[in-house]
Amino acid sequence: MSTLTRAQARRIAVRAQGFDRPAPRAPVTRAHLRRLLARIQLLQLDSVSVAVRAHYAPVFSRLGPYDRALLDRAAWGPGPRMLVEYWAHEAALIAVEDWPLLRWRMRRFPHGRWGRHVVRANPDLAEAVLAAVTELGPATAGQIEAHVADVAGGGRAGARAGGSWGNRSATKWVAEALFSAGRLTTATRVGFARHYDLVENVLPADVVACDVDEPTAIRELVARAAGALGVATAADLRDYFRLSAAQTKPAIAALVAGGALEPVTVEGWPDTAYLTGGQRVPRRDVGTALLCPFDPLIFCRPRVARLFDFHYRLEIYTPAPRRRYGYYVWPFLLDGELVGRVDLKADRARGVLQVIGAFGEPGRDRSRVAAALAGELGAMASWLGLDDVAVGSRGDLVGALRTALRRH
Repeated sequence: MSTLTRAQARRIAVRAQGFDRPAPRAPVTRAHLRRLLARIQLLQLDSVSVAVRAHYAPVFSRLGPYDRALLDRAAWGPGPRMLVEYWAHEAALIAVEDWPLLRWRMRRFPHGRWGRHVVRANPDLAEAVLAAVTELGPATAGQIEAHVADVAGGGRAGARAGGSWGNRSATKWVAEALFSAGRLTTATRVGFARHYDLVENVLPADVVACDVDEPTAIRELVARAAGALGVATAADLRDYFRLSAAQTKPAIAALVAGGALEPVTVEGWPDTAYLTGGQRVPRRDVGTALLCPFDPLIFCRPRVARLFDFHYRLEIYTPAPRRRYGYYVWPFLLDGELVGRVDLKADRARGVLQVIGAFGEPGRDRSRVAAALAGELGAMASWLGLDDVAVGSRGDLVGALRTALRRH
């Protein structure tokens, strides 16, 4: 079994995620998006929009400033769909052609992922929701609820479920369950509100008709995770598409036996790692970008610590006085290493990208980090339609960053 140094593993991982090439000089096209998705497999969705929504950011981090409407059209139309929403890592956009690879998961969610008690308590509501969507076409949960209540002359469609998500009506829970079961999907989003439609109205007929058995699908998903990660432990491979150990163990064994994966050791890693077959080990560190908290390079936090010696957590749910770095913190990748982090907020009313806090990693050259970071922040501000970058007072990097921005 061959051995990789930690630096080699890091370089492989960064390259696998698409940071090894410069951003295109020409405008980003659907072809660029397709090639990127073939490498990273998914774009995670999240409702937080303090800077920019999560699914837009990885494309910017790898391809540079682009028209976000391009991604909107690829995901939600109008026109041919390239992407579709489903539970991949978490809620995510994946290639339309990959939707059948997750049918096994849809079968496991006949009553949804959460709120199953609500769905079971309303056995007739699922058919009523499907009938409403059939008649209405793309519709929000509120529109579906109003239609169901009107047809039924009242009833339980709007009853609240209680619990931590108690503001959701029974209709919303059932619509989400039908989404998880693969019977409804997202036709479009207005703002961030999902408009549901029947799957057969959104996806191509051959995709809807395609059925992949679970072992085959799991093996393909593990292979794709391996390609996106470059080098990974079994736990890393499981995490990428949220698979179980029981699912991935035979898949990894089959991929190793077929030569698609090669077991290796990585210095400092306690567990065996798997290298994509035929992988070239890069000789130098490349890749400079701001990374949103849900970027696939960093969404597995234990792996981030092993690869980069960078300890990262999302502090959104940490009470403000106890936050170490900030509410929505973006790690900064400079020449293939994580060298700092910034807490960002887009103040659209003032036209300013706010750097609430900026922090360098120990042992890094603050001037070098700040100079590179200033360029990335300026590019992000321009991409978001903001006129300026404003630096706050938190963190050991703010002084050097202010100086760098004045020079930029």
